[in-house]
Amino acid sequence: VELFYLRPRDIAVYVGSGTVDCGITGRDLLLDSGSAAVEVLALGFGASTFRYAARPGTASALADIGGHRVATSYQGLVEKHLADHGIQAEVVRLDGAVETAITLGVADVIADVVETGATLRSQGLAVFGEPILTSEAVLIRRAEVSEDDGVGVLRRRLLGVVTARDYVLLDYDCPAEHVEAACQITPGRAAATPWVTPDPAWVAVRAMGPRKGTNQVMAELYDLGARGILVTHIAACRL
Repeated sequence: VELFYLRPRDIAVYVGSGTVDCGITGRDLLLDSGSAAVEVLALGFGASTFRYAARPGTASALADIGGHRVATSYQGLVEKHLADHGIQAEVVRLDGAVETAITLGVADVIADVVETGATLRSQGLAVFGEPILTSEAVLIRRAEVSEDDGVGVLRRRLLGVVTARDYVLLDYDCPAEHVEAACQITPGRAAATPWVTPDPAWVAVRAMGPRKGTNQVMAELYDLGARGILVTHIAACRL
């Protein structure tokens, strides 16, 4: 395996041309590149939302963009989005600081990555319409590459890590008479796994559960009489 550290905007081009077998970049950069690379797996980090913004009174809906100048760093992505919705507008490509384009008089509307919106508000701009795209880091490969090769192995290993981020292992000791109720609280991915302990009055239980809401689950188990409740992070898994 040989690794290359490249500019995020160039990765899709290298992968699509066959120079490298696979890569990690943003979904927005993949679509903007127009390359032959395809998304294989969403990786759950680097999230962003791509939206239109303008000064109040200029545009408040997608249809209002028609006839205006739209500044963006993602020319290919915006041109396709406008064409898909039958809107005629001039797209002005900028390499950065898109939010100042309206103030400097080179555009009427901008299309850019929006997080909190604070930067846009500082320029007197407001987002409008539905998001153009919701992006995140993705694993990509050439369209003609089979997942039966090393790319498939890499995808499965990354999927194991990505999936593990959403789950934890719950271990606890439960009074034998409450095991059924406890397993309803922690049903696991397929089923909770109870073990007999030396003390017949108690049963040890292990279950894989969602990371979200773990504290509430622990509280419910404790109220049921469970003790020794442990939460363990999972580094990787195969489900």
